[in-house]
Amino acid sequence: MEQTLQVAESNATTTADIAKTDNRTNQARNDAPVSLFSEDEARDFRKRWEQVQTEFVDEPRGSVEKADQLVASTIKRLAEVFANEKTRLEEEWAKGDDVSTEDLRQALRKYRSFFDRLLAV
Repeated sequence: MEQTLQVAESNATTTADIAKTDNRTNQARNDAPVSLFSEDEARDFRKRWEQVQTEFVDEPRGSVEKADQLVASTIKRLAEVFANEKTRLEEEWAKGDDVSTEDLRQALRKYRSFFDRLLAV
């Protein structure tokens, strides 16, 4: 009987631990920065990278040159995304004195999210 009670307690602890882990995982997902690129754009960059790697066997120098170009174009696109996002954020709160504290609070939350995305790069 005592063994059965210990097994039941062990299973309860395991279930509780799993629930806690699931909650932490869900919280991490909710707090995770949003991707900087759309899924299609990220897929295109990855596809282009795979081509660069595949070409290395037959054309190492050309592959490295293409890698350099791909990285440069990705950085350029990243700068465009950040500039557009910053402009959008500024437009939301830079309305003169007609901005409420709540609007400013929301703006600050969006800046925090944007800042986290910048640091995640």
